Amino acid sequence: MGASFKALELAGVEGVVLELWWGVVEGDAPGVYDWRGYTDLVSMAGHHGLKVRAVMAFHQCGSRPGDPYWIPLPRWVLEEMDAEPNLAYTDRIGQRSKEYISLSCDNLPVLKGRSPIQAYSDFMRSFRDSFKDFLGSVITEVQVGMGPAGELRYPSCSSEKLKRPNSAPELGEFQCYDKYMLASLRACANKVGMHELGYGGLLRASSLFQNVEETNFFRSDGCWNTDYGRFFLEWYSGMLLLHGERLCIVTKAIFLQTGVKVSAKIAGIHGHYHTCSHPSELTAGYYNTLTRNGYLPVALLFSKYKMFLCCTCFDMQDGEEDGSSKSSPEGFLRQLVYAARMHNLSVSGENSITRLDDRSLKQVIRSSRLYSVGAHEASLSFNYVRMDRHLFDPHNWPRFTRFVRQMSDAKTFQAKLDFSGRERRLYSMSATDKVIRSFVYH
Repeated sequence: MGASFKALELAGVEGVVLELWWGVVEGDAPGVYDWRGYTDLVSMAGHHGLKVRAVMAFHQCGSRPGDPYWIPLPRWVLEEMDAEPNLAYTDRIGQRSKEYISLSCDNLPVLKGRSPIQAYSDFMRSFRDSFKDFLGSVITEVQVGMGPAGELRYPSCSSEKLKRPNSAPELGEFQCYDKYMLASLRACANKVGMHELGYGGLLRASSLFQNVEETNFFRSDGCWNTDYGRFFLEWYSGMLLLHGERLCIVTKAIFLQTGVKVSAKIAGIHGHYHTCSHPSELTAGYYNTLTRNGYLPVALLFSKYKMFLCCTCFDMQDGEEDGSSKSSPEGFLRQLVYAARMHNLSVSGENSITRLDDRSLKQVIRSSRLYSVGAHEASLSFNYVRMDRHLFDPHNWPRFTRFVRQMSDAKTFQAKLDFSGRERRLYSMSATDKVIRSFVYH
């Protein structure tokens, strides 16, 4: 690791990103934190003049395609979820996900007398106090996890189903069938006089891989665009935004006056983007359709608390996707960047697939320029995911360094590079005028 950091330093890398896993640090008992290992990595980064972006990882790792290792939620949390299955997200057929605790329990004392929000807050306070000598100097940014894969979303697609080879993009399943979510839905339905919607969750929901136009809810003239559908989707997405706001509030308060910037991540969901209903986004919690911009409320939320917005898809082109799925990563990214610019919100981009081919690297450059149009005070950074032994292969490293030079040669910005590995990311920042372009290697 020391040799890798030295190489990155010589390459002009700005800093590294560390994912600090809840299941590792507080894995054995509630309130008992073990930061060893992470302390060594932060010290090593500082020794080589590298900055650190620290990710508060409150989710499970290892169940998604491409995850490099397995880290579950803390053992004592899983014991609570086994005793009370309704702490897990649940879909209409009763499948439960243990990637992240259901947001419906945010303020309930279900974790040995603490609520999930209290547990997340205590974890971040322990991190702040344990790394106080590094905050603002070595550790310059904190990213708070808000859901599965650290993203503000519902686990709308089963991890096992995602592993199906050559499968079409999933519609997703609404995650509103644990008893706490149903109680919230019932209360909201009663409040507005739609009592029939408050019992049993969403009616006429569709299966994960069903054709969009064969569904009652998502087809062009489906229930999504009725009073019934609009009420449900506003409640469902509103619960997600409320969860995000709770975490924004506590994170900003904990790291106030520490000298670090705070960020959060949303998912780059682009399957079925060129349909009227955008089903993959709806089931994930983003109320984005042909007639409604679902990313403006998210951008407004992060802007309200002066947080960076992180997202993927910077390396993807529409032509790479199956045309029959009506997927559009470029369309998604344009819409998200527009929403961020509307609220003068700083963005940190990522690649969706680990690769170093010229086509994807050139696409990153094109995508980065989306944010450089016009004058605004916000910044754009890029996180390259991820570091492994292949990065330093003789045929990859020259291409990677050439990519850095290409970004640096662009007229709108200059770039240095910063790096992190398996539990660290690499990102670089430099600025011309008010625009910052960063590279991050994960």
